[in-house]
Amino acid sequence: MIVLKISNASEVVAAKVGRFLERLTPDSVDQAAVEDQVINKLIENLAAEGLKGEIAAINGLDLEGSDLSFHKELKVRKHTIF
Repeated sequence: MIVLKISNASEVVAAKVGRFLERLTPDSVDQAAVEDQVINKLIENLAAEGLKGEIAAINGLDLEGSDLSFHKELKVRKHTIF
């Protein structure tokens, strides 16, 4: 299993749509939008290599260095089989 943490979602959104619009959206929306784009590209590239599997965006999971922690509200936000 692979865990991927995106730590600069707000900066990516700001670069794409501008600082003013980025300030109008909550960080959680920025995070979800960037995660969805990354998931779409991962699926596209992995499928092109002939790999099959599942990918999920999960809320309530945190990665800090070599520590993986679970929060009370662990929830699958998005799940895709490819």
